[in-house]
Amino acid sequence: MAVASKMIPLGTIAPEFELPDTISGQMINLYKIKSDIATVVMFLCNHCPYVVHIKDVLAKTAFEYQKKGLSFAAVSSNDIIKYPEDSPENMKHFAAEAGFTFPYLYDESQETARDYDAACTPDFYVFDREMKLVYRGQFDDARPGNSIPVTGSDLRKVLDALITGEPVSEQQKPSIGCSIKWK
Repeated sequence: MAVASKMIPLGTIAPEFELPDTISGQMINLYKIKSDIATVVMFLCNHCPYVVHIKDVLAKTAFEYQKKGLSFAAVSSNDIIKYPEDSPENMKHFAAEAGFTFPYLYDESQETARDYDAACTPDFYVFDREMKLVYRGQFDDARPGNSIPVTGSDLRKVLDALITGEPVSEQQKPSIGCSIKWK
């Protein structure tokens, strides 16, 4: 069953975390990788059809905006006992297959997901240079089976506004996807 993101209040300061990156094997601290323009925190997982549907365009979008000075980090918080396909080893493979150029972090304790009030995968949070939340919601209107092309248009609008110093619209659509698989 699909669930929607919880839409935490705009202006919320990004909860700090330090999590293992399944790609590099290093510990990543959010505040050490933050951007002076915008930082995107995404909750993803390997098995969710909503994530699988956007992963290739997401990878290209992140790469494009990383070249413009923005930071990205993905977090998987799912219970790997019940969902072994979301294990760190499988996360590393998934990231390589998708072409992720950003850390794909494993939140074993699920504390980071709780701190962000994450509800689904994918779930996107964009923080400005002061690490204040300016966007929480969907990548775009594409969903598995709805025939809408995956473009990342909602996220792109926000990132472009932050790059040019324009205000970010408070009219934001929640993300829809698979629920976080809690322990």
